[in-house]
Amino acid sequence: MTVISTESAGTDPEGTPVDRWTLERAGTRVRLLTYGGVVQSVEVPDRTGAVADVVLGFPDLAGYLAARGPYFGALVGRYANRLSGAAFALDGRTHRVSANEGPNCLHGGERGFDQRVWHAERDGDHGVRLSRISPDGEEGFPGRLAVSVTYALDSAGGLRIDYRAETDAATPVSLTNHTYWNLGGARGGRPATGHELRVAAERFTEVDDALLPTGELPPVAGTRFDFRTPRVVGPGYDHNFVLDGHGPAAGEGGGPAARQVAEVYDPVSGRFMTLTTTEPGLQLYTGDYLDGQPYGPGAGLALETQAFPDSPNRPGFPDTVLRPGEVYTSSTTYGFGVR
Repeated sequence: MTVISTESAGTDPEGTPVDRWTLERAGTRVRLLTYGGVVQSVEVPDRTGAVADVVLGFPDLAGYLAARGPYFGALVGRYANRLSGAAFALDGRTHRVSANEGPNCLHGGERGFDQRVWHAERDGDHGVRLSRISPDGEEGFPGRLAVSVTYALDSAGGLRIDYRAETDAATPVSLTNHTYWNLGGARGGRPATGHELRVAAERFTEVDDALLPTGELPPVAGTRFDFRTPRVVGPGYDHNFVLDGHGPAAGEGGGPAARQVAEVYDPVSGRFMTLTTTEPGLQLYTGDYLDGQPYGPGAGLALETQAFPDSPNRPGFPDTVLRPGEVYTSSTTYGFGVR
């Protein structure tokens, strides 16, 4: 059974109380904030048994309120990644959403899910369930969206994140978590760009200079995007990988089945992390634009399971529109170990 506790973390700028929840099981300790659904810390042992926090974050709520841009540990929605021109056409109507990265919409807009306080309640013996209602028109997105996200620890100490959403009007949905990982320890002084990475992806989403998809899905073979066998991660990545094996094979309720799609390994500490998901895409961001407050470029790797970027504007990409009567579900598990 997971040991679960909660305490006050302060208030947001509007005076809304924010809580911090702690989950402990099988050698893993996770702290979560109801502000932004933030994964504040994940503590796991190295090969010698020494425990360290392996995610980038801040010791208190004030740090997250002051540093919104990097999305440290936050839930992202309604639509993760970029929407070109901050607009999309749906059922013959053009919807304009918040432009917060030049002319484009990034991670849900000017005030996305990462800046909202979520309602929290214990979920069974192993987790906490966060929920909120995103009203019709929030950041320009249509439909009233009821969202819940459950964080839980499995029997091996892995962190599982389950997403669920329902709507009363058609709307695109792609949810993710934007935690930055450094398996050597978030405050250990070594960059995560020395980690070894494996990704089960034969193709990636080609992008232009604005990091918007061109619509092409070229093969990774012979390119710097080929992580089919483990190799050291360098800088310069903010790209979506087309994950192998996505399909409605054996998922609960006929949805896509979860499969292990990636592994990260830090040879110095011996820690490794596996990534299992139901999603079709994985965005690798090497933190090149972190500004040194308090983390510099390459301090952590964001591994965001999600739909393809700009899918609502790309008919050839997997459909991301949720309609009334349908249920959006997604599941991702980060497993931890040493060798």
